[in-house]
Amino acid sequence: MGAEAPDVGAEAGPISVLTFERLKRASFTHSVIYTTLLVVWLVPGLHTFEFIFGLAHGLGWIAMSIACLYAARKRIVSLRIAIAVVVIGGIGPFVGSYEFARARRPTAAR
Repeated sequence: MGAEAPDVGAEAGPISVLTFERLKRASFTHSVIYTTLLVVWLVPGLHTFEFIFGLAHGLGWIAMSIACLYAARKRIVSLRIAIAVVVIGGIGPFVGSYEFARARRPTAAR
């Protein structure tokens, strides 16, 4: 019943969690998952791993698409990066990772 300290950052919302660097790392992680999916697809008899990495790629692409659309709206990433991730990322996430690597800094800092 005493005075409690307010939660620091409680009002910041999802923007404090969604940063350019975190999206960049997530994009590169998604590319590694996709590369692993391609490898296990080429090796005969790894159907369980095909399923696991295929599911990880699909859910990762959906999550990255939603996150990048939100980040583009909040000007955390450029529209070019968001389009690369959302449109091309389902087929091959390497373009999104390339765009992240190409970008020198977040759009908001420009």
